[in-house]
Amino acid sequence: MKKEYEFLDQINFPSDLKKIPESKLQKVADELREEMINAVSVTGGHLGASLGVVELSVALHYIFNTPNDKLIWDVGHQCYPHKILTGRKDKIRTLRQGGGLSGFTKRLESEYDPFGAAHSSTSISSALGIAEANKLLNKLDNVIAVIGDGAISAGMAYEAMNNAGASKTKMIVILNDNDMSIARPVGAMGTYLAKIFSGKIYFSLRETIKLITSAFSKRFSAKAGKAEDLLRSAVTGGTLFSSLGFYYIGPIDGHDLNTLVPILRNARDSKHQGPILIHIKTKKGKGYSFAEKAKDNYHGVSKFNVKTGEQSKSASKLPSYTNIFANTLVQHAKKDSKIVAITAAMPDGTGLEIFRKEFPDRTFDVGIAEQHAVTFAAGLATENFKPYAAIYSTFLQRAYDQVVHDVAIQSLPVRFAIDRAGLVGADGPTHAGSFDTTYLSTLPNFVVMAASDEAELVRMINTSTEINDRPCAFRYPRGIGIGSILPSINEKLEIGKSKIIQEGKKLAILNFGARLNETLKASENLKKKGVNITVVDARFAKPLDENLIWQLATTHEAIITIEEGSIGGFGSHVVEFLTKKGLMDSNLKFRSMTLPDIFIDQDTPENMYKTANLDTNSIEEKVLDVLNSNIVLQKQK
Repeated sequence: MKKEYEFLDQINFPSDLKKIPESKLQKVADELREEMINAVSVTGGHLGASLGVVELSVALHYIFNTPNDKLIWDVGHQCYPHKILTGRKDKIRTLRQGGGLSGFTKRLESEYDPFGAAHSSTSISSALGIAEANKLLNKLDNVIAVIGDGAISAGMAYEAMNNAGASKTKMIVILNDNDMSIARPVGAMGTYLAKIFSGKIYFSLRETIKLITSAFSKRFSAKAGKAEDLLRSAVTGGTLFSSLGFYYIGPIDGHDLNTLVPILRNARDSKHQGPILIHIKTKKGKGYSFAEKAKDNYHGVSKFNVKTGEQSKSASKLPSYTNIFANTLVQHAKKDSKIVAITAAMPDGTGLEIFRKEFPDRTFDVGIAEQHAVTFAAGLATENFKPYAAIYSTFLQRAYDQVVHDVAIQSLPVRFAIDRAGLVGADGPTHAGSFDTTYLSTLPNFVVMAASDEAELVRMINTSTEINDRPCAFRYPRGIGIGSILPSINEKLEIGKSKIIQEGKKLAILNFGARLNETLKASENLKKKGVNITVVDARFAKPLDENLIWQLATTHEAIITIEEGSIGGFGSHVVEFLTKKGLMDSNLKFRSMTLPDIFIDQDTPENMYKTANLDTNSIEEKVLDVLNSNIVLQKQK
């Protein structure tokens, strides 16, 4: 039975929120937090970050005229309260479900989402672009970027602040400092922000308003302004942001609406020419005791019991690919002191927290900085270390220039452990590992592998330890394996060598990656129809097993390649080889099964692969279509 709320039931859009007396806003925030907890308990999702910005969400929509005033959340997984307040309250229990609301901000979903943000550190850049557009259009609308303390540590945020400070364009940046991104922030910025909060730093409401009004008033002399700047720098430690050209305000308590509302109102109404940074302190998981006590503050949760906080667990006892990677790497590192591991703010997500417990001095969390992570790994490789950069496929895209220039061109043996390859379910298209095979296998002298199951992943890790003359990458999916028996760490692969799983006639399937199990299921179904096919685990997109491909092309009528990646990957390299050798000029039929040329919205992985036509039924249908294509064409005529 749906709970009834005194105020939240009256609020469907920010215009409704503005009708609530300012004195009742904390009650609105309390109801909003309760509704969000109840909703996410049903859907799962990024709860902790959203809990921390409930009061901020209420204050922003109360003060600013959204959607005319543009509000950008960075990262977008903290936007759940924002969604409830902006016309999506009745759909909040479809969050991250097929056909439901995205777990991030999404332009196509609502006019209140001016910029999609599922990767971090983009808000200041996009906000400055919107603010400059407003200037060109003579529009007076406000632009507000909310950026986390983890996201602001990335290089792109500094590039944007440098540009914004010099531009003298009015925009408001809210630094949401909760001392937690996904894992605890690392690096000098985290230390710097911590120093700001040491001692008696929080401004009282009166002091804060005094600083804001004095700074924005033309009645004060330049001398007074300089004195105030000096005082502000001495008291708050905001010299870094001030040096970048921002008017710095804070730090202030981000859960105190009596402080937030007037500060935001004054920032909105100010005539200050240039960017303003409001530094707020919040608590991730605020208002839900189980989240507040959790190590990750309930960053990402499955469905859970609201009263106990207990999250639902998978019924499977099988280990995840991520844990298999980490545990295998630990075994190698015990024998080889040159093995080091690098993560870009994802120690738990990539499994490297397991590695860090064994080898804290050989584990490097560089923060949300994938570009730096790759070049940092390259530097380690020049000194004969064996760096493993464990990065999600979707995040590695952000460091492609570094992969090309700093690793590939120099043939440095950086090992890329590419997690979340393929379609990933509830996180949707922004987190899908769709393009890594394509963007890596185009690079000269790169070894690119994809694991068909957890045993193959172990073999690929084993193999990578001895690739010392060039870079390599091995990709593997999110989730659990299929139950394969894991080999020892001594079992390695021959570089560029595929494996024939079963032999048949007429048609051969070359599978690259984790669709092999579905391919074998399709093969079993085809056998019942009298169709016996050859199935190959390709293992390598680069270098290709050219000898085997030649053999298959000259002994079969048709070849189908299958991969959970975009066009331009494994299948494209196979057809390029066949074309060069003149084999496509014969009667050989060739088809490639890749991810389609669309971004697939969030759903269960099973449904997403069905949409992509990469499920068992689609593979079976493709085989029958190829083998009977002449008959089909005759019928159409």
